[in-house]
Amino acid sequence: MPAIDAPTDAAAVAVSYALDQIGTPYVWGAETPGVGFDCSGLTQAAYAAAGIRIPRTSTAQWTTIPHVPVGDLEPGDLVFFEPGELSPGLPGHVGIYIGDGEMLDAPHAGTDVQIDALSDWPAPTGAARPSELVRRT
Repeated sequence: MPAIDAPTDAAAVAVSYALDQIGTPYVWGAETPGVGFDCSGLTQAAYAAAGIRIPRTSTAQWTTIPHVPVGDLEPGDLVFFEPGELSPGLPGHVGIYIGDGEMLDAPHAGTDVQIDALSDWPAPTGAARPSELVRRT
């Protein structure tokens, strides 16, 4: 596993949690370690481990978590991609940025939670920083 230097304690906990889930099967709608995750279930569980409540779906995460420019990504930030399966024009996939152009995600059926290069995906729709929610409370 790569060593991750996250900018906040919450981001470090979320990334560590997600790293521990590598190899867990993708299961649509799942959010349970050892059973399965979908992309947004993984991000929600990772931030719950850090004490931060975020919405369940990628669309809801995108519309409620403070955005940051993709060029300013820090470990622990969420990276969003189109197309939205359920809400056209909104992101349908999300991963957790871990640095060095890589993210942790649960990509799709038939895969497991894994590390993916951002360069293997289309350009991100955008990024969001759940750790900012702590600073606002």
